Amino acid sequence: MLNKVLLLGDEAVALGAINAGLSGIYAYPGTPSTEITEFIQENPLARERNIHSRWSTNEKTAMEEALGMSFAGKRAMVCMKHVGMNVCADAFVNSAITGINGGLVVVAADDPSMHSSQNEQDSRFYGKFAMVPVLEPSNQQECYDMAAYAFDLSERLKLPVLMRLVTRVAHSRASVVTGPLRNQNDLSPESDSRHWVLLPGIARWQYASLVEKQTLVASLSEESAFNRYEPSYSRLGVIACGIAYNYVMELGVKNVLKVSQYPLPVSAIEKMARGCDRILVVEDGQPVVEQEVKALLGAGFKVEGRLTGVLPRTGELTPDSVAAALGLKSEPAYAPAENVAPRPPQLCNGCSHRDVYTALVKVLEDYPQARVFGDIGCYTLGALPPFKALDSTVDMGASITMAKGAADAGIYPAVAVIGDSTFTHSGMTGLLDAVNENADITVIISDNLTTAMTGGQESAGTSKFENICKGLGVDPAHLKVVLPIPKAMDEIMEVIRKEIEYHGVSVIIPRRECMNTLNRRLRKQKAGK
Repeated sequence: MLNKVLLLGDEAVALGAINAGLSGIYAYPGTPSTEITEFIQENPLARERNIHSRWSTNEKTAMEEALGMSFAGKRAMVCMKHVGMNVCADAFVNSAITGINGGLVVVAADDPSMHSSQNEQDSRFYGKFAMVPVLEPSNQQECYDMAAYAFDLSERLKLPVLMRLVTRVAHSRASVVTGPLRNQNDLSPESDSRHWVLLPGIARWQYASLVEKQTLVASLSEESAFNRYEPSYSRLGVIACGIAYNYVMELGVKNVLKVSQYPLPVSAIEKMARGCDRILVVEDGQPVVEQEVKALLGAGFKVEGRLTGVLPRTGELTPDSVAAALGLKSEPAYAPAENVAPRPPQLCNGCSHRDVYTALVKVLEDYPQARVFGDIGCYTLGALPPFKALDSTVDMGASITMAKGAADAGIYPAVAVIGDSTFTHSGMTGLLDAVNENADITVIISDNLTTAMTGGQESAGTSKFENICKGLGVDPAHLKVVLPIPKAMDEIMEVIRKEIEYHGVSVIIPRRECMNTLNRRLRKQKAGK
């Protein structure tokens, strides 16, 4: 029975996957993708169907776990933010070489304008790199519809399918008409599994097979209902990708090619080019399509977009920036208020990270040459006033490895600050490197018992960090646990100072529950849940 519901784009993807016969979702939380997995975790039908929905330790393990479910013949989905694609790239690219059994859909939520990210990378490049189909929904209804379509496409081609969202689609709501519920696939591992074994001889054969499939992959994109050419007599043609199609339509533009499935529909682009003098490419993210259209049509045809400066080179698109590119007048819907002062982000009141930084900054006043290497999490805000405690934050896990490299170069003291979830995500291997060389670093694993920055999801290493560190070879005499509260400040400072003075690997674990997680837990207890 058809039903109409109000959903975020993320939720529409999730519900579409459930209704398409999903058996497992694998993910590491990261904005703007987190709500996909959370929706499935809370969905009664997903629980009734026993759909796997526990968080994975990182995006690489998520991709490989989903690949294992696909191997078994079941339908699996992997979700992450765009930078997570870097973490899972090894498994993702090779999954196109092995091929799949049960449908496998990888959802990457890109973050143009870097609302909560380190870069603006565009996940469509990964699809082209791996030579797999890419879907880019323009609205919440397409998020829902594309989930089922992606699984069908994956099983038809025996390839993973990449679905790319952007923040505005993932985190905005619209009415979605849902379709019928499909059964989950039966358990059906393949009897001939040789193509899963990427020895060089098999991999070469598999790669040749992948290349041969590209003709079919391209033809399916040409025929896709999600790619639509709406011709009109105009000397300007507009190629609108994903969410950008909405901005173009709002402005009443004619002669538009909507692109929501890749590879690009070449015949439609060539048809458009024959009837106009120039083409404007409107895409949220990097100029992926603009570059390809330029190459396709040649230097003699005028193609405009982000590369030419007609659209902004950075940041997400807006209806105003698209209107300006089309030479149309558009007034901002909301002018910035002159009497509202900007409020930079800050650590929550009562946050345990505050006490950690207070102690660390005070101790390091006695070490003017000290450098502190930070990591990805809410504690990254320690780089801002009033603490100004961090000298670097690059990517997940880089705190420990950069501190080791700096110590190798002669910097002393070299301190790494990393969160609990980030440590299990990407920090453990760096700590092993440090232990193997007895690097002169002090590692602070600031443990607030959750993955706080993305909303309080479970942290893979909770209650395991001491054993993990000991297992990696950290000397138990230099593995300290402290309680980060104001009245214990002298004790915390003394521990930090002593471990800095120890010339080898030392680990300090300040442990206290995140205030937001604590408050939610207490409210649930009070409500009797």
